Amino acid sequence: MAINTNSTNVATRENRIGSITGYVGNLKDLAEKSECGNLKGCDRCFSQSSTCLSSCGLSQLASIRDVAVIHHGPAGCSVSSAANYYLDKVMAKKRGVTTSTVYVGTDMNEKDTIFGSTNDLKKIILEVNRRYSPKAIFVSSSCATGIIGEDIDSVVDEVKEEINVPVVAVHCEGFKSRIWATGFDIADHAILSGIVQPPKEKRNTINFKNFYESARLEIIEIFKNFDLDPIFLYCNSSIEELSHISESLATTCICGTLGNYLGNGLEEKYGVPYVRSINQCGIVGFETWLREIGRVTGRSEKVEKYIEEQRAIYIPQIEEIKKELKGLRAVIGMGPGYTFEVSRVLNELGIEVVWALAWHYDRKYENGDVPPSMKYLLENNINFEASVSDQQNYEVMNILHKYKPDLYLSRHPGSTVWAIKNGTSAVYVADEYMIFGYKHTLEFAKTILDSIRNRSFEQNLAKRVKLPYTDWWYKQNVDAFFEQSKADNKKVAEAN
Repeated sequence: MAINTNSTNVATRENRIGSITGYVGNLKDLAEKSECGNLKGCDRCFSQSSTCLSSCGLSQLASIRDVAVIHHGPAGCSVSSAANYYLDKVMAKKRGVTTSTVYVGTDMNEKDTIFGSTNDLKKIILEVNRRYSPKAIFVSSSCATGIIGEDIDSVVDEVKEEINVPVVAVHCEGFKSRIWATGFDIADHAILSGIVQPPKEKRNTINFKNFYESARLEIIEIFKNFDLDPIFLYCNSSIEELSHISESLATTCICGTLGNYLGNGLEEKYGVPYVRSINQCGIVGFETWLREIGRVTGRSEKVEKYIEEQRAIYIPQIEEIKKELKGLRAVIGMGPGYTFEVSRVLNELGIEVVWALAWHYDRKYENGDVPPSMKYLLENNINFEASVSDQQNYEVMNILHKYKPDLYLSRHPGSTVWAIKNGTSAVYVADEYMIFGYKHTLEFAKTILDSIRNRSFEQNLAKRVKLPYTDWWYKQNVDAFFEQSKADNKKVAEAN
């Protein structure tokens, strides 16, 4: 669908690409309904807390060097990105660069929510600019400002005349979407509409959207083989770098959920090709991704040479470890950008996926296609039970109790902890590059082996921890609290 950078607002993932937070079925059913367009999500009559889109969006912007993020809302809302703000400082130090980025909350109070506070907001923007001299200012709304209809766009338009750096309105009301990944789109929209400039010349660069550039040096070395310079977005990016990303030869990302909006936006507005393929996890993913980059940038010959060299080093080692992994059973709980990619990698390693939980699911991406990870699994006749869980740990525990897998893998630390308390060996896939390419796929396989060879910690903890879940819950279907399921059950009962 068309991306309108003339507007400061972004349609939610639910409305834009049909994303859902509730589903129980299997992979084949999920993919087929995505393809034909009749996939419908379910609401829950009971729900635990999930992640706020505001945190996802503003943490992305706060990771840019030497900018100011002004969060117009109560102090509690402004705390939402505090941990990420600190982590970005750590990553800048690790890379050896300095950043003077500031994260400012306007501390709205009861009076402000009744009478409005746009005058105060204008003063704060001007003072932040005077005091910190940022390279750009991002002014974000919050749930409170969204509810009272605070007009941050007019304030931003007004101060632009007095400030000589980009000032961008960011509509990040947490309640606007149940899909926390909408926050990533909001941050991308702010960059596309307020920072990126039209191209003046093509550069020998490739845009690489990731979270924390932890494999920065390694990726730079890889791309040297193809005569390409990666620009990492957004952690430790500068406004100067971001203004020129329209001049790159292509855009790629570590995770389709994270980079889909930016990649499609740059392609649609400036003609920068977006690399659409399964991601770099595992051998098949890494090689498919590299070959697509080679095709898009005209470097296929160099890519094939690199693949041949690396396969000779790593494939024999990976094949040897696969012998010990074959027959293991696993449950996965991650964001959709990783759930259906990591399940593919486990399949490559000979591990059976008995259930996969995605924290949400995007029916189709911006270009109208089903996510590449889902297409791959369907085309290769890979099927398993699947659900869309929205980080509902009680659903994870129900599945773990029923299936008793050898292993649980998650990109959410909270659910990993609960799995261990249940006595299940768990691997927290924290680093986005944990399964990247040949080298890290080998390390990932070794990590799994380490986890299953010694389970004493999980077993001892399970004996000493009393979980809050009753036998009643463990006997229920995982969709017991889905509103749609209840309605369907009622119709069946009435029919009988």
